[in-house]
Amino acid sequence: MNESRPTSMSSFWMPFTNNRDFKAHPRLLVSAEGMYYKDVDGRQVLDGTAGLWCVPCGHAQPKIVAAVREMVGQLDFAPTFQMGHPAAFDLAEKLMEYTGHKFGQVFYTNSGSESVDTALKMALAYHRARGQGSRTRLIGRERGYHGVGFGGLSVGGIGPNRKSFGPLLPGADHLPHTHNLQKNAFTRGEPEHGAELADELEKIVALHDPSTIAAVIVEPVAGSTGVLIPPKGYLKKLREICTKHGILLIFDEVITGFGRLGTPMAADFFDVEPDMITTAKGLTNGTIPMGAVFTKQFIYDAFMDAPAGIELFHGYTYSGHPVACAASLATLEVFKEQKILEHAQGMQAYWEDAVHSLRGLPHVIDIRTVGIIAGIELEPIAGKPGARAYAAFKQAFADGILIRTTGDIIALSPPLVLEKQHIDELFGKLAKVLKNLE
Repeated sequence: MNESRPTSMSSFWMPFTNNRDFKAHPRLLVSAEGMYYKDVDGRQVLDGTAGLWCVPCGHAQPKIVAAVREMVGQLDFAPTFQMGHPAAFDLAEKLMEYTGHKFGQVFYTNSGSESVDTALKMALAYHRARGQGSRTRLIGRERGYHGVGFGGLSVGGIGPNRKSFGPLLPGADHLPHTHNLQKNAFTRGEPEHGAELADELEKIVALHDPSTIAAVIVEPVAGSTGVLIPPKGYLKKLREICTKHGILLIFDEVITGFGRLGTPMAADFFDVEPDMITTAKGLTNGTIPMGAVFTKQFIYDAFMDAPAGIELFHGYTYSGHPVACAASLATLEVFKEQKILEHAQGMQAYWEDAVHSLRGLPHVIDIRTVGIIAGIELEPIAGKPGARAYAAFKQAFADGILIRTTGDIIALSPPLVLEKQHIDELFGKLAKVLKNLE
């Protein structure tokens, strides 16, 4: 691998990046192992974000690396249109086992964005297959992030992600977000206040009529907007209202799936069963791009009642890519063999205390934690939203820790293999950054 600086950085249009600032002051990673990256200057950088929420088992897991190497030499590609390969079917069975057989089917994608658009299309097609084609409305939530496809943007609720791309899909509506800084600041776990916000769905139902609504999609914990944790009872209320009106409930677990809350999925943590779950990221430990949609059996069965032929006109060239399947199978083995979930559960109390030790530092106006996730909200600089947190991000990297920021919120989600010394290093360095912020 080339560990030298690139000869030019002019041609790569970087995603979700201040390209001009980055190319003037680049941060280049060249290798990773365990809890650490190494940058182009040879410095170790503690990974406080699991890459991009996607490396729960730590970097360069030997079993996963070996599985990828073996499969790429054995079967580098195989189509899954009208044919298949064993690993895709083996993985589907293992994923159903991982989720406690609460779902019946897996549909493979290549990213979280594709998983979301797939689930939304499935919801629309499901109702049509049942003779309820009038159910075309999709309900998301303010401050929700569901990827960057047109479907995900339409139900998403982060303004800057939407405003450059026109009207998006017609008929989408949005629940209010659940963030209440006045009542729920410095919460550990689920906030006490706000479950009644789920009742806003009843108002949307009354406005549009339930016969027009196909699905509601929410993140159990909203990640990309800055770690918004649902109030106690909120998700259960959403489930009850959706069931009452025949609306499908979709959990976007691209971030929360695969152990982030110390349970297989966030649905397990909150004890709520959606009709579909969208996944990606941790599905392959970030090694190979892959996503998946888990669906209840009744959704699949509705399509199988159709006349003979292709039941769902949807899919991707790389759906169930053999190398991605090998990476995911190995990831599930690592979860089991190394007891990743159990280890994460054992670290939660120490993690929570460390995060909340930042309370009282300059500019910190809220801290919220659940599982191995943290959101640290900073008071914005007047007239410069996001500038303070971005300055923290750049200084943190210079000091050897990788954090993520969204607006003026620092989001942390390290690999689940972290130990106490990693927590001490992360928050020791982050505290120094915060103490010296303007």
